[in-house]
Amino acid sequence: MAEERKCNQEGCSGDCSSCSKADGGIPKEPGNQYSTVKKVIGIVSGKGGVGKSLVCGMMATLMNRRGKSVGIMDADITGPSIPKMFGIGSRAYQNELGLLPATTGSDIRIMSINLLLENEDSPVVWRGPVIGGVVKQFWNDVVWGDCDYMFIDMPPGTGDVPLTVYQSLPLDGIIIVTSPQDLVSLIVKKAYNMASLMNVPVLGIVENMSYVVCPDCERKFRIFGDGKSQTVADELGVPLLGEIPIDPQFATLCDAGKIERFSGDFLDKAADLIENL
Repeated sequence: MAEERKCNQEGCSGDCSSCSKADGGIPKEPGNQYSTVKKVIGIVSGKGGVGKSLVCGMMATLMNRRGKSVGIMDADITGPSIPKMFGIGSRAYQNELGLLPATTGSDIRIMSINLLLENEDSPVVWRGPVIGGVVKQFWNDVVWGDCDYMFIDMPPGTGDVPLTVYQSLPLDGIIIVTSPQDLVSLIVKKAYNMASLMNVPVLGIVENMSYVVCPDCERKFRIFGDGKSQTVADELGVPLLGEIPIDPQFATLCDAGKIERFSGDFLDKAADLIENL
């Protein structure tokens, strides 16, 4: 009989599958036998609408430009946007080895629930345990090949899917994405505290929609006021890894499925940190 596993939490039943206080002793899910993933980075946010998927796509593109082999696991099962951002409209294929990720023009490998649906606009009306199972299958069953970096685009908040990813996948760290508004302090700290509970390193914070650059004088205007992200980063003892401007270029590229063509050096600090992990 298998030995019952207990942790140091009061009233532990030995079932870690839904425990929000589970420690790092939980066995991780085995990776695909035909794949080698060297570093796994989660891109998270405390709330929706702050540009988490945009940052995920940009970070994957930056590491790809540095000559690294890159994969993206779209773990936002009920709100997937990664395939659209990269212009992928075909469905995923399977061979005798397993499920094959789609590849972009620059050879970034992507797996998303939208690549498995009959119609990309079909809603995913599933309960948490089923969604969590799909995320595990993306890790177990997809033939990622040799990947230097895998970025996981997680749904916002601190619910079932982030919990599944933290407990089941060998995360090397997370990047928290936020926006400049006053609410930032609360939502960043929630995301940070969840990662701390799960013994997952927080690599830093990226602030989206930080400012607008005037096309005439090139001055930066912070239309939402001075961002609070630096203050929160200092309080938590983590670096502010970048400030992304409001730029119509990004929306245009995402809508056209050409995010790989974005330009700007605002996330270079984040890319340097990840490359030096």
